[in-house]
Amino acid sequence: MINKKVNNVRDALKGVKDGMTFMLGGFGLCGIPEKAIAELVKLDVRNVTCISNNAGVDDFGLGLLLKNKQIKKMISSYVGENEEFERQMLSGELEVELTPQGTLAEKCRAAQAGFPAFYTPAGYGTEVAKGKETREFDGKMYVLETAFKADFAFIKAWKGDAAGNLVFKGTARNFNPNMCGAATITVVEVEELVPVGELDPNNIHIPGIFVQRIFEGKNYEKRIEQRTVIQKS
Repeated sequence: MINKKVNNVRDALKGVKDGMTFMLGGFGLCGIPEKAIAELVKLDVRNVTCISNNAGVDDFGLGLLLKNKQIKKMISSYVGENEEFERQMLSGELEVELTPQGTLAEKCRAAQAGFPAFYTPAGYGTEVAKGKETREFDGKMYVLETAFKADFAFIKAWKGDAAGNLVFKGTARNFNPNMCGAATITVVEVEELVPVGELDPNNIHIPGIFVQRIFEGKNYEKRIEQRTVIQKS
C-alpha cells in the first residue's frame, strides 16, 4: 500500500524555498490550509507567488504572510476583506494579477488535468485579455488562458486516508479540489486522518493519485470572515 502520510506540518513542507509559487485552497476564510500557512510564516520564506482566490484577512490566513512581506506576487480574483492587501497593491509594494474567478478555477483545473491552455469568453474586451491570443468560435470571441504552474499546492480537506483519498465538507469544497495535483507537490491537511478502506469509495471527492503528502491537523480556528445575524423583533 502507498503511504503518503507524514508526521506533521513541518515534514509536509520539506523542500519549500524562497521564490517558489504556491497554490492555496479556500474561499475567504472557508477551507483554507491554516496549518500550512502558519508553517510558511514560521519558515519565513520570501519572494513567493501565491495563487489563491483571495488573501484572507489582515490577521489570519494569507494575511499573515502579507503582513510579514513574504509575498512578492498575488494571483487572485479579488482583494476581499484584507486592508493590507489593498494597501500593498495600491502602493505598488505587491505585484497583483487579478483574474476572473471562473478563469482562476479553470487555470487550476487545466494544470491538474495536464492541459497547457484553454479558451474562455471571460475577460474578452477588457484589460484581462491584453496581450493574449483571442479567437472566434461560433460567432463569439474567446481569450486563450494558460494553465498555472506551481511548486506546491496547499489543500485543506475534512477527511483523508494514508493513501491520499480526500473528502471535503460543505463549502470548503471550493478551490481545494481543483488545486489537487495542479502543482509539482500537493500537500493536504485534514481534520481527520482515517485508515485506508474506511472511506466510502462512492463518496471520495479526490483520489489519492493527486496527493503527495497528507497529515492531520489539530485545533482549527475556522474563523468566519463576515458574521451576519438576524435581529429578533
